[in-house]
Amino acid sequence: MDKLKIVLVSYHNSLPFLYGLEHSDFIKDNCEIILKYPSEGAEMLIKKECDIALVPVGIIPQLKISYIVSKYCIGSEGKVASVLLNSQVPLNEITRIYLDYQSATSVRLVRILAKHYWKINPEFVEAKPGYETKISGTTAGVIIGDRTFQYTDFNYRYDLAEEWTKFTGYPFVFAAWLASKPVKPEIKKALNEALEYGVSHIEDVIQTYRKQFAPNFNAVDYYTKNISYYLNDQKSKGMNAFVKYVCVMNRDDNDMIKRQLFASK
Repeated sequence: MDKLKIVLVSYHNSLPFLYGLEHSDFIKDNCEIILKYPSEGAEMLIKKECDIALVPVGIIPQLKISYIVSKYCIGSEGKVASVLLNSQVPLNEITRIYLDYQSATSVRLVRILAKHYWKINPEFVEAKPGYETKISGTTAGVIIGDRTFQYTDFNYRYDLAEEWTKFTGYPFVFAAWLASKPVKPEIKKALNEALEYGVSHIEDVIQTYRKQFAPNFNAVDYYTKNISYYLNDQKSKGMNAFVKYVCVMNRDDNDMIKRQLFASK
């Protein structure tokens, strides 16, 4: 029998999940753990190249059918510290924003905040590796994940999770555990037990992966204050609100493309 493929985000914020999965005999015997960037894991789930994935919630509208298979997530109830809009000028002076190529959710989030909360209309640019060094003048950039602890020399750093909470009053969910088809109860049970084990052993997680951390990375604060792992009712409401904004944004983008095609004929 083929092992189930479980895709996990290869960032510091998911290391408690990885720790738990690697300490589950059931998971090790029955599943293959694959580490990917958020956008890559999302693509695998969309193409049904994996069975379960921790993926950006921004892709939910692209899935014809999806199942949330865990009570755990990558979320924040305030500052997340690792999803930032970096700029040398304040929001009202920004003219261009580089969009991080590693995550669909942060890209959608910054566009929603720009339009509905910050009330700015910058040019959005799809970034390529190395774009972080091009953030200067009135050109800002979204940087997510571990690189936020590497690139810190900016006058302004807007925490997108915090900005979302100011805007909506809800916590933000960056990634959730999804499947494109129903998951057997025993798999779901083992998955949640493994994730719970990891989240409840943060000190062991820090000791195990300490060598991977950037010099200025405060692991204790990050895991206990910035990241919130439980998908509670408020986070679910925040996630649903975000998905609704994404659906509207996708519809508006499609309408704009249709208008452009029509005008070009």
